[in-house]
Amino acid sequence: MGAALLALASCAPTVIPPSRQPAPPAPPPADTALSAGVSAGPALSGLGITPTSAGNALVAFRISCPSLMKRSDASGLTRPEDWSAACAAAEQWPTAQAEAFFQGYFEAAEVGAGEAFATGYFEPQILGSRERRPGYDVPIYAKPDDLLDANPFTGETGRGRVDGDDYVLYYERAEILDGALAGRGLEIAWAADPIDLFFLHIQGSGRLLLPDGGVMRIGYAGQNGREYVAIGRMMKERGLLGPGQTSMQGIVAWLREHPEEGRAIMRENKSYIFFRELTGPGPIGAMGHPVTPRATVAADPKFVPLGAPVFLAVDKPEASGLWIAQDTGGAIKGANRFDTFWGAGEEAKRIAGGMQANGEAYVLLPKGTVARLNTEYAASQR
Repeated sequence: MGAALLALASCAPTVIPPSRQPAPPAPPPADTALSAGVSAGPALSGLGITPTSAGNALVAFRISCPSLMKRSDASGLTRPEDWSAACAAAEQWPTAQAEAFFQGYFEAAEVGAGEAFATGYFEPQILGSRERRPGYDVPIYAKPDDLLDANPFTGETGRGRVDGDDYVLYYERAEILDGALAGRGLEIAWAADPIDLFFLHIQGSGRLLLPDGGVMRIGYAGQNGREYVAIGRMMKERGLLGPGQTSMQGIVAWLREHPEEGRAIMRENKSYIFFRELTGPGPIGAMGHPVTPRATVAADPKFVPLGAPVFLAVDKPEASGLWIAQDTGGAIKGANRFDTFWGAGEEAKRIAGGMQANGEAYVLLPKGTVARLNTEYAASQR
């Protein structure tokens, strides 16, 4: 019987499956605002800009102007000279009439689909000491001299360090916590609590409340170049956080309730921030100027010109309104991804820690910019 079946099988016609064309490759993700696509947004008069958000934004915009007219725009949207008229007017414009200023000098533009996601950050206050003492034994490091921004052998950009004849990745968080930088005199201060310091790293700046009642303000000096891992998202994916626990407050509570697991989870964030003492106004944003509470937003400079106004229309009323893109962040990447700055104190901590807003975003560009970009694009297609 088996032989007969084999014989029948051998006589059966060969069935050739229909050919399937491979699926076309997915287009590469947009890497600048221009590649994401830029279109004209609605009239500013219809956005519902409030006097308060416009006034705060005008004050912040004035601070940005000196750099705005000098730096190159990584997004490709503007040229330094595009901002000269608005910056000249802003210098003398009455803050009480800020809405008229923005309506007179700017137009709304939508980058990509315009779908926005906004989080929040603040200037935390944690217990710290300038010297190591009992209860203060978590080091806060200055930027090491051996942390380089480019390979000295090849010139290729990318943070790392020289190890003999090789250029290697810089130490990750776990290695630094295990003492990779100990004994080099890099400690500018000592924190009392590792969880508090971990979240100060995420914010990028903060205040140390000293044992003698004084305050030491520290700000971002550099980053080790390693991958930033959002532990809240990771903990949620692992089922460690339930509904309503994904805020900063919920994450901190879990870490404190599970100290051993919490230490291991924080070490999975390979990114590590180095600090310097701030003696003037601050915190200092990516433009080199002090950031402004309730007016500064961090953005990806490849999609938003640093210094440009941004209008957020999101489902968190406190975050809706005008902001100025004066800062950047390791986790703030891509079109329409923003991080709103709320200042210092318990209210700022509460708002920033619970900020997860969805909605739409418009970048405000000097009038005529969208038409110029369209003209340049049309000419490039001929």
